[in-house]
Amino acid sequence: MLKAKEYIIEKGLLLCALITALTTIGIILVLTIEAITFFKEISLVDFLTDTQWTPLYSEKHFGVLPLLAGTFLTTVIAILVALPIGMGIAIYLSEYAPKSFRKTIKPLLELLAAVPTVVYGFFALMVVTPFLQKIIPGLSGFNALSAGIVMGVMIIPFISSMSEDALHAVPKSLREAAYGMGSTRLQTVFKVTIPSASSGITASAILAISRAIGETMIVAIAAGQMPGLTFNPIKPVQTITAYIVQVSSGDVPFGSLEHSTIFATGISLFVLTFILNSISFWVSKKYHRQYE
Repeated sequence: MLKAKEYIIEKGLLLCALITALTTIGIILVLTIEAITFFKEISLVDFLTDTQWTPLYSEKHFGVLPLLAGTFLTTVIAILVALPIGMGIAIYLSEYAPKSFRKTIKPLLELLAAVPTVVYGFFALMVVTPFLQKIIPGLSGFNALSAGIVMGVMIIPFISSMSEDALHAVPKSLREAAYGMGSTRLQTVFKVTIPSASSGITASAILAISRAIGETMIVAIAAGQMPGLTFNPIKPVQTITAYIVQVSSGDVPFGSLEHSTIFATGISLFVLTFILNSISFWVSKKYHRQYE
């Protein structure tokens, strides 16, 4: 009877793993097949090198660089906001905070990740943008800066939680050795603990970047829908995800060349995030081997 239960549980777990793998394979197949249909009509070279993206206009251009520029700009702003704040939180919780405070504040901090992104988007549009317009003359109502800042707030828990885990995993013997040689707590943190946990910290930053690249609602609401090859944060931009939302709204005829652009941009986004996640996995694996 016990062996039968174990067999059922084992096969159930295998089924769960297969469902996950098959779902991923299905997504890749759909994106690839539809993207091939698109690239039969549009040159891959033009897609990667043209500096205009106007598939919904009368004069059509299919250069993905403006969408990549918008995605890159908002992601850079987000990581510039999230990385120092997230690392500061992680260092404090790991090295300075009492255990009782750490156990209380860390779950509360991770609640930020549970806030719906559409709420962040409206917060960026209705609160952050008007505030920044008082400080920065000429700031557009839709802009990359406010979207990037709020995205940075959203991904703080990714960096702070994973970095804190990496710092907490550093053996106490390394800290004690540093104290024994006369190092202060601050010197120990920056010269011993952080370098020892650098792989885990790097992995958390890469995962946070990947999360920011794939963010949809914040940029769709606050960044605008004007694709342009610009790196000016006070201007409106359009990211890959925001464009996919725009086309998927139903105004573009299904099966048309314009509609198939979402699969071409989708597979571009998939490849980009896949590369980042692979790098993160490799770095995390190296981190775990370091302390085995």
